[in-house]
Parts: sequence; C-alpha cells; structure tokens
Amino acid sequence: MARENGNLSIHSENIFPIIKKWLYSDHDIFIRELVSNASDAIIKLKKLIAMGEASMPEDTKYKIQVILDEKNNTIKICDNGIGMTGDEIKKYINQIAFSGAEDFLEKYKDKMDKDQIIGHFGLGFYSAFMVAEKVQIDTLSYQENATAVRWICSGGTEYEMETSNRVDWGTTITLYIGEDTKEFLNEYKLREILEKYCSFMPTEIYLETVKEEDDKEKDPKENQEEPKPINDINPLWVKHPNDCTEEEYKSFYRKVFMDFNEPLFWIHLNMDYPFNLKGILYFPKLKNEFETIEGKIKLFNNQVFVADNIKEVIPEFMLLLKGTIDCPDLPLNVSRSFLQNDGYVTKISNYITKKVADKLTSLYKNQKESFVKYWDDIHPFIKYGALREPKFYEKVKDIIIYKTTKGDYVSLKEYLERNEIKHKDKVFYVTDERQQSQYIKLFKENDMEAVILSSTIDNPFISHIEMHENGITFSRIDADISENLKDKTKDNDEKDDKTLVESLEKTFKDNLDNEDLKIQIESLKSENISAMILLSEQSRRMEEMSKMFGGMNFPGSFPKEQTLVLNKNNKLIQLIVSKSNNESDKDLIQMLCQQIYDLAMLSHQPLDSESMNKFIDRSNEILTKIAEI
Repeated sequence: MARENGNLSIHSENIFPIIKKWLYSDHDIFIRELVSNASDAIIKLKKLIAMGEASMPEDTKYKIQVILDEKNNTIKICDNGIGMTGDEIKKYINQIAFSGAEDFLEKYKDKMDKDQIIGHFGLGFYSAFMVAEKVQIDTLSYQENATAVRWICSGGTEYEMETSNRVDWGTTITLYIGEDTKEFLNEYKLREILEKYCSFMPTEIYLETVKEEDDKEKDPKENQEEPKPINDINPLWVKHPNDCTEEEYKSFYRKVFMDFNEPLFWIHLNMDYPFNLKGILYFPKLKNEFETIEGKIKLFNNQVFVADNIKEVIPEFMLLLKGTIDCPDLPLNVSRSFLQNDGYVTKISNYITKKVADKLTSLYKNQKESFVKYWDDIHPFIKYGALREPKFYEKVKDIIIYKTTKGDYVSLKEYLERNEIKHKDKVFYVTDERQQSQYIKLFKENDMEAVILSSTIDNPFISHIEMHENGITFSRIDADISENLKDKTKDNDEKDDKTLVESLEKTFKDNLDNEDLKIQIESLKSENISAMILLSEQSRRMEEMSKMFGGMNFPGSFPKEQTLVLNKNNKLIQLIVSKSNNESDKDLIQMLCQQIYDLAMLSHQPLDSESMNKFIDRSNEILTKIAEI
C-alpha cells in the first residue's frame, strides 16, 4: 500500500480531552490495556476458527510476548491473533473511541460468548501514549489476501500508514519509551506490572528481554531455560467448586495474598444467571480485630485485574475479607478503574451479601463446632456487617453467638430462654473479665450468667440490637444490682432501715469528701463483698461514645453518675455503723471508708497514680495497725 499521512479523528461524544497522560490515574495501566487487547485478538481468532471462518495449524501455540529492549528504549507487545487490515486501522485506531470489540460483538452477537471480549481497543490502545513518545503498529489480518500494515504516531494528531514487512497473522505494538517514563524499561518493574494486572489472563504471556551481544556470549542459547509464562490461564475461580480440593483453595490463597496463615474457610461464588460472576472469598485468620480494618478483594474483568476493594461492587463490610471476584458484566468507566454505581451493580452486591450470609448460616447449622472455633476471628466481621447492611443483619442475627461467663457459646435467643425466670428480656454482659471479676464471681455464686462483649464493635452492636429487637435490653454487669443477688430474708424494719441508710450515707460522704456521691444500701447474698460501684448503662455508653469520637481517656477518670452500693450484710460495713458515732474511732472510720471506696473503684479500672499511692500507703497503715493488735 502507498504511504498515507493523516489526522486522527476524535469523537467527542465518546471521549473527552483526557486521552494521553490524564486518561488513567496509574500510568502502569498501559500494560493492562495493551496486553488485554492482544488477548482479545487471540480469543477472536480462536472463535473464528471454531466457526470455520479462519484456519490455523492445530499445533499453533497462541501467546502474547512482551519484549523489553532497554538499549533501544522500546517495549513490544506481540500477539498471533486476528490482526487488522488497513481499513480496520483507520476505523479502530484513527477514529479514537470506536471500539473494535463492540463492532466485533455486533457482527457475531448470536454466535459467541460476549463475556470473553475484554475490549475497547481503540480507547485502551491510546493509553500507550502515557509512557511512549512514539508508537508503531505492525499488523497482518487473518483475512485472505490481506496486506500487512504499519502505523506510526508520535503522540500528536498526525499519523503515518504504510505497508509492513510482517508475514504472520497478528499484531506487534512497539512503544518508544519517553525520557520521563524510563522506569518502565526496568525488567523487574515490568514483570511486577504484568503480574499485578495479567497474572490470570486467559492467554499465555511471556516476558522477554533483548540481551546485548556480550550477555549472549556469557549465556549461550543451549544453557538458557525454556521461558515460562508469567500467568496462570486457569485460575481456581473459573473451575466448578466441586472440582476444587481443599489444598488447591489454600494454595491459591497463599499465592495470591502471600499470606502463609491458613484461611479459616472460604466461599466459592459461581453465578451464571441473571449475571455472570465467579470468585472466591476467604475468611482470613486474624491476630486481632484491628487487623480487620481492611483486607483485600481483587476485582477482575474476564481474568484481567481491574482494582482492589471496589466498594460499588463489594459491600463495604466485605472488604474485611480477602478474595477474588471476576464479573465480565460489570460496567466500567473510561479508565476501567472505577465502576459505575448503578442498579445492576447493586444486584451483584446483594448477591455477594446473600452468598456470604448463606455460607455462615450453613456453617452454624451443619458444623457448629467449627463455627464456634472460628468465632473469635469472624465475629467482628459479622457484627460490622450487621451494622452496615440491614439485609445481612436479618440473615445472620439468629446465628450470632456469645461466650458466657459459664464458658459456653449461646445465641441471643438461647441466652434469653434459659434466663427468662431470672431476668426476662435483659442481657447482662461483661467487657473486661479481669477488671469486673468481682461482679462475675457474685453472678456465679448466685447461678447467674453474663455474656462477654470485649470488642470495640460490641458497644454500637448491642445498641443496634436494642433498636431492632423489641423489648431486649443490654446491661453491663456493674450497671445494676439484680434482684437475684439480693438477700430478701434479712430485710430490716423500714424505720430501722431508713436510719441505717441515713447513717451510712452521712458517714461515707463526710469521710470521702464527696457530697455528690450516691449511696445505695443493699442486703447482698454474699457477705464477703463490702461495697460495689454501679454505673448507669446510659451514662457509661454516652461516655464511651464521647471517647470514641475524640474524647480523652485518662486513667482513673470516671463518669460522675456513679453509685456506691454498700452491703449491710458485710461485717466491715456493720463495724463502721457501730463505731460511726465514736469520736475516738474517727480516724479509723475515715481510713476504712476511703479503703472500701478505693477497693470498689478498683473493680472498674486502675486508679490514677495519686490515688494508687494513697491506697498503698493506707493499706500498709491498716496492716501495721492489725499487727499491733
């Protein structure tokens, strides 16, 4: 063909002035686009051969070569696919934003599976100019009597087209790398990019490096290893779940995420209708809940990596997991890096949510022992999902379990049923087993139980339950004195009781120098406990919320709405009552009141340094007095 010069035709309805360096947020995407297009070309040729419209030797090895020539500042992407004619070059390359894939689909829409076309050659091709100062195409179409074509453009709107010397079907794109993007001429950098985007592409990809003469002499051809493809053309997610082994799932997890801790379990997604979606979601083993802030879910389009953690497709709470999702039906925007947020994507998101909920429910019902074993690792994910996604909450609320102070795990329904007589619709809970051990002991002595809620997410989660489950309330074990803990056999005369309350209240307020302190007198079944601190559930939750949103948590700080519960069955409290009017015992009474108060406070949290020093000095003084008796 005669040499032809011309200007590119830009169709404004399909593309905006963002083609060259501003087309993509990450310049390395040019590799993904060009290699994807090469894979498209091979898939198209295979389809045509299958339909009898083209022929190739049966032993033909279809492959993509990425050839790096650092000396000449070039990167070549070569395929032995369908190729292009001069007219196709004019249409698909010169007229920017006309997609060869779309046109091909229109022609063969009733004869092939459109999901195999990755597409947008006319647009994706121009990503090459993000890194190249000149681009050359050499291509030969499969069509009979086709002429090989060479196309050259230096990044402006002008191009040259002439006959090429190519003799085999396919296309070679040569990028002449610009001065400001020479980092892409590094073999390790290029391999890293290929592995990032193309590790699971359906056509074998080979990275080759042009060696200088000296290097060839040092490493003769007979000593060179057979080149290996950088990609796995049959990733595990494309297989049917019944054909995958446990070891294959684990091996794939290690390979993709470089995590050598075995996953707890996984969910294999395999959907063909009403949309095509395949993938594997893993529940990783977590060291602590803060590591669950973000996992990594890789989104693919026809086995081509698009991005990590796309929130339009993956429900936000699912991003705590690790996995791969391949959905050819996803609508991609110009850059193919961000999904359009539309109703179709919402359906996909809902499907993923349902499959995860179904897996968890199945595990709970059919493998309860394993479910309990996994609970410490998966409960932050499940609770976060329940908070973020109403549909997910409805599906999993009955399988959320709680560890009790008796050591077993129960659902909310089971806990309420077995404690209905003692405290109907009320759930007592513990946030710190060590700090609240006094209260736990009291509960156990009276055959009562509480659930353990020690994670950061538990506070908003129980509020969520109270809002959505009518009549159910949660109360921390130190928020109230249950009637079951009181000794009703020792109730005194009402008049005597009033006198006792007034006496104790005045004694403690005077000696603690705290007029705002609330005093409550109770007859507890346990005579060993002298005093306890109660903190209203509402007041404590408000304080915790304040801390969560920026409030400071100083050691020893405590909400003001606290109540000091004094056990009138305790001998020490009785001693204080008997000596409270003796002037000679004034110092002793003050010391005992302060000591009892500090002991009660220690059941909640560490004392501040000043209070702790006073407590230690006072304890030593008390021990000295006892020794002198």
